[in-house]
Amino acid sequence: MIPFSDEELMDPVKVVIDKVRPSLALDGGDIDFITVKNSSVYVQLKGACIGCGSSGNTLKYGVERQLRMDIHPELCVVNVPIGMENDIDKL
Repeated sequence: MIPFSDEELMDPVKVVIDKVRPSLALDGGDIDFITVKNSSVYVQLKGACIGCGSSGNTLKYGVERQLRMDIHPELCVVNVPIGMENDIDKL
């Protein structure tokens, strides 16, 4: 169980997202932070990351791995498809 509320996780998660953003930009991609809900971090891949065959690996071994190392080992990342930003409960 993660010992932080979703609200307490918001700022540290934003810091980690900003930390991984430059590596995505090297390949023409980007990432937007959407929210934290039930200890899941909702993000949206942008640019060259949209539709890229490696985007799943980027989320799992790049973003999620960094969040787990820097904040808590039980965090998980969910990519929000474009147009679903206001409907994350349906994911």
